[in-house]
Amino acid sequence: MSTSAPAADGPLTDDGLVQLLTPAGERVAHPEYDAWADDLDGDRLRAMYRDMVLTRRFDNEATSLQRQGELGLWAQSLGQEAAAVGSGHALRPQDHVFPSYREHGVAHVRGLEMTDLLRLFRGVDHGGWDPADHGFHLFTLVIGSHTLHATGYAMGVQRDGLVGTGDPTRDTAVVTYFGDGATAQGDVSEALVFASVNQAPVVLFCQNNQFAISEPTTRQARVPIADRAPGFGIPSVRVDGNDVVASYAVTRQALERARSGGGPTFIEAFTYRMGAHTTSDDPTRYRTSEQEEHWRRRDPIERLRVHLERTGELPEVFQAQLAAESDTFGEHIRTTVRAMGHPSPHTMFDHVYATPNAVVDAERAWFTQYEQSFVDHDGRQTAGGHR
Repeated sequence: MSTSAPAADGPLTDDGLVQLLTPAGERVAHPEYDAWADDLDGDRLRAMYRDMVLTRRFDNEATSLQRQGELGLWAQSLGQEAAAVGSGHALRPQDHVFPSYREHGVAHVRGLEMTDLLRLFRGVDHGGWDPADHGFHLFTLVIGSHTLHATGYAMGVQRDGLVGTGDPTRDTAVVTYFGDGATAQGDVSEALVFASVNQAPVVLFCQNNQFAISEPTTRQARVPIADRAPGFGIPSVRVDGNDVVASYAVTRQALERARSGGGPTFIEAFTYRMGAHTTSDDPTRYRTSEQEEHWRRRDPIERLRVHLERTGELPEVFQAQLAAESDTFGEHIRTTVRAMGHPSPHTMFDHVYATPNAVVDAERAWFTQYEQSFVDHDGRQTAGGHR
């Protein structure tokens, strides 16, 4: 029996990564993907830069709000802005996105009111927005399950005749985002099976940020994660996920393949989670400061900033306007979240099912009685009562 040897660095190898913008901000040529980035002029690159800057401001504000007790939890996208914003810019209005819970940059590009994302983490809403409004589904906290939802939706698009018509305003693709840890879930494997055998118009976009909470990718695979897809009959590509130009190019190609009837594509965006898994995580327990500094020098925003400055496409007036917009955006986030109020604990029973349910009704009645047990005869809440 023979086994194939893993790559030199296993799943962390940078061999074969598509890169169009080096960490030093230098534009480099690629024989296949240059053509898929040829529409990125100075205006569009500045738009991408703006979206990444504002996404990070949103992320930092949300983290601060959680530390101040205004949010119950927050999952940062710090360091992953290029993969999200680059791929988001490749989407068309009729395309549909199924995110996990870290695709803040995609949500921003799709035009969502960003504070709606925070309603879930404040506990005032089960979702916060209508997916049909922007072609952006609700965040999914159950790891990997939404890849099946996306594949099923894509199969529906296919059966509705919205694939391969040749009409760029009708042909539709679906993209689903998930992390490297999700690839260890059975749901992702099942999604790959259904996507392949049905030639579903779906792009499976794996943001490999190198950690599934505290477990490194090396504990999940011996070879690059993208190598799994060909076993299902799905073409795959690995891209430098800190390169917004390359992330745009590979996603643009994959989406066009899906819309034209060419079937699914698996994209592995190799990036790094510069922050914690969530605000309840302490990454210092499982990685070193040297590792973090290595990736901080590969910051995706700084990479594009340097490139724009070198090419004379980042005028001072634009930077000043963006800084002012960012400050206004930050104030809007803080003010809006604090105005959301605090939900009544009784709302946890609302919308569990679409129709009345006897078990839920009984649990609501018990909880009401339990709450009342902390109120004395004068109607005052006693010590130990719920607040």
